[in-house]
Amino acid sequence: MVSLVSMKRRVFIEKSLLSTIALSLGSSSLLSCREHLILPDAGFSGKVIIIGAGVAGLYAGYLLKSKGVDFTILEATSVAGGRVAKKTNFADFDIDLGAQWLHGLNSILGDLAVKTKTIISEDNSTNVFWYQEQLVTSLPINVGEIVSPSNRKPDISYADYASQQGLGDEYKYIVEQLAGDLGADSSDLSIKWTGTYEDEWSSGDDDYKFENSFFDLIDQHITSELDGFIQFDTVVEEIDYRNETITVIDRLGKNLAADKVIITVPITILQDGDITFIPDLPSEKIEAFGKIGMGAGMKVFLKFQEKFYNENIAGGEVCAAYADDSVGKKGTDHVLLAFVMGKQAENLTTLGADELIAQALITELDGMYDGAASANILAWHVVNWTTSPFVRGAYSYDKVGIGNARTIAAEPVEDKLYFAGEAMNLNGHHQSVHGAIETGYKEVIRILKPDAL
Repeated sequence: MVSLVSMKRRVFIEKSLLSTIALSLGSSSLLSCREHLILPDAGFSGKVIIIGAGVAGLYAGYLLKSKGVDFTILEATSVAGGRVAKKTNFADFDIDLGAQWLHGLNSILGDLAVKTKTIISEDNSTNVFWYQEQLVTSLPINVGEIVSPSNRKPDISYADYASQQGLGDEYKYIVEQLAGDLGADSSDLSIKWTGTYEDEWSSGDDDYKFENSFFDLIDQHITSELDGFIQFDTVVEEIDYRNETITVIDRLGKNLAADKVIITVPITILQDGDITFIPDLPSEKIEAFGKIGMGAGMKVFLKFQEKFYNENIAGGEVCAAYADDSVGKKGTDHVLLAFVMGKQAENLTTLGADELIAQALITELDGMYDGAASANILAWHVVNWTTSPFVRGAYSYDKVGIGNARTIAAEPVEDKLYFAGEAMNLNGHHQSVHGAIETGYKEVIRILKPDAL
């Protein structure tokens, strides 16, 4: 059976950044013994500026505050959380507009989720496939097994590999679902490098959903500790690191001074050159940014009067992955999530209006369920991360030819500039919230106690 959105997404491998630097479990606080290498005598007393109040930036600030380090977080928007966000007035339960599933429990964030008892397992959802204009519970060929990522496979795309293995057009959108779960269109995602990085995955092979929302976990236990430390609506346009003191300049021309800068913006912002660096970043680093993929991504929530649909549907031409967003929630409303990635998200984006986007999905569901979608639709909500000006995509993925680009991209520059965020995760946890947290943690260690790494 082919896996669907968030269903056992990774293979559990017994190694990780945390284990390799000999961290152990202990204290019941969020600053548990997983972080015991950040010691009171770390010896840094300068000023740190963190660019971006996404999860990586928030956690870096959380740790710096715990050590009494002077820091400020600069956030381009008016809210904290980045790609972790929620909406409260659409259904009788909260919906996660961005990150939604916790992938495994063997992580700092997993510890917190277990401690707060906020998660449910997602392992028992039922799956169906839209195959040759029919909904079926199984496929003649196990597509997931054939196109499972592996470092032993050639550095070609999922689409090209599927074609080489004889999978015809009838499996095209099943392959798109598998690639979309990994953040990309099947024509862009490397089957070799996805497998290479997944070999480092260590957080666990089960996926979990939150009874309330993923946003609440971050907001209540991390963001809430940072009141007064986040400067909102501050768009950074230039970082001058020629001198011992770094100068950060925002869109309004305001200068801020720092000894260290942690840059946590999405990889798309670095690729597009939104921030000017003086002097220029090393050419190999700029080249590495460009080798990391981050494609179009969209979530569309469809609220219906009755539940007529299956819990997970794979293989749609308009949207390759639908999932029942009501699973595990305490409310009674019926909400189906269309999880749209890659070229499918690009195609829907060209329609413009949210109403047209929703109608395209409703029309596809009508074809699957004999008009039941149109008969039962009550409301819709579109979240297009591709058009979000300070995100411009879903999450990073492994492009054909990525090689060691993440390693080069994540390297500090002159012990002044540090790079964090999910795209900079080197232990296979990119694309995940807990992976973003790990990078914030790692860069704080680099600053406070660099000899620990």
